[in-house]
Amino acid sequence: MPHSRFLNRQALHLRPDPGRVVVRPFKPATEPRDLNPTDKTRANHIVDRVLALDPAVAASQLVDVLENFDGRHRNLLKIFEARADDMEDALAAHANFSNVQRQLVGAYFLHEYSFEAAALFNPSIVAHPDQSGAPPGGRRFILSLRAVGEGHVSSLTFRSGSITADGSVSVDPAARLASIPKVTERHAGPDGDYITVVFTRDEELSERVIFPVTDAQSNGIEDARFVEFTDGGRTTYYATYTAYSGRAIRSELLETGDFITFRMSPLKGTAAGNKGMALFPRKINGRYAMIARQDNENLYLIHSDDLYAWNGDDGVAVLKPKFPWEFVQIGNCGSPIELDAGWLLLTHGVGPVRKYSIGAVLLDKNDPSRVLARSREPLVRPEPSQREGYVPNVVYTCGAIRHNDLIILPYAISDTFSNFATTTIQSLLETLDG
Repeated sequence: MPHSRFLNRQALHLRPDPGRVVVRPFKPATEPRDLNPTDKTRANHIVDRVLALDPAVAASQLVDVLENFDGRHRNLLKIFEARADDMEDALAAHANFSNVQRQLVGAYFLHEYSFEAAALFNPSIVAHPDQSGAPPGGRRFILSLRAVGEGHVSSLTFRSGSITADGSVSVDPAARLASIPKVTERHAGPDGDYITVVFTRDEELSERVIFPVTDAQSNGIEDARFVEFTDGGRTTYYATYTAYSGRAIRSELLETGDFITFRMSPLKGTAAGNKGMALFPRKINGRYAMIARQDNENLYLIHSDDLYAWNGDDGVAVLKPKFPWEFVQIGNCGSPIELDAGWLLLTHGVGPVRKYSIGAVLLDKNDPSRVLARSREPLVRPEPSQREGYVPNVVYTCGAIRHNDLIILPYAISDTFSNFATTTIQSLLETLDG
């Protein structure tokens, strides 16, 4: 069945907005780990120039900065102070500072970053932990998105929205402001840093931007695949994502219960060196289960007793390229969705001219290594009118959600912007071949 006959595309586009900015540290190597002595001298010179200002001039300069950036950030003066606190080691070599001088120094070592100036794409969707205000017969959701700004640095941002009883989707307007969280814990481990970051409760969901905070993530937090995981009556939201250092990739795990406090952990094991891991929403036969791509070509099912350690060597190849639209490679498009008929796994396939399309596969509920049916043709493919963008000829998603007898599918177009489609479960299953 042609996909246009069963897929209901929503008239809802989420496009990147270069006017949304966060304040990030500007580092002419001012941190202790930055060892370039020339840059350290440069940082010290900046501090010396601030200290040399007449107190009245310094106060006037600080007022000018605050007025210039008024309305663009929440609690900007506190941000200046926090940046000065971060630089305590670098400032120790200088004379005592007044509050105005410390705040002004903090301002000189910050810069604005337009985190979604280039793209807002690869969405993932889960039910909102707070369903108050949901429409009758509907539900609230949280959408995560990959945002890309200058230098192709990826961060994680969020939106909230609603699904009505009939499957109509609406997304709440994005907040005008945006901010990055405070790092409250950092522990070094043999496999990387374990980080806890916390937002304030007065920041709206769409204000919250998780920006790279470790060396392994320094060039991006990419393609978070969120899943609402239940175990023993407890619900936790997990997301597997790709940490990119600019030289190497690895899979890491994000976890939260409220989308205010987030813990980021490196994953261990041979499977963690690859992209595209997706966690099942519950344990299978008493063990954690993951869809992974061990060889950049096929999809594997792997199990573990430890959520943070995944060995791909004993994985079972579940899906291999079979049809022309996926001859180059296949991968998952989010965590499996549990249906009465089995596990619905959305996939992506890469075909001629590296065209990315979205398909699906149905896995056995008790033994997900068994394929019951799969897409002979893509469910979603790049439309001629929507092929242009940051990366042309791509449609991609990092996760859909079930709502009654519907599948709600957010997906990205040409690695630039995102929109939604819906379909009935029955119609989707009828497109799959056994």
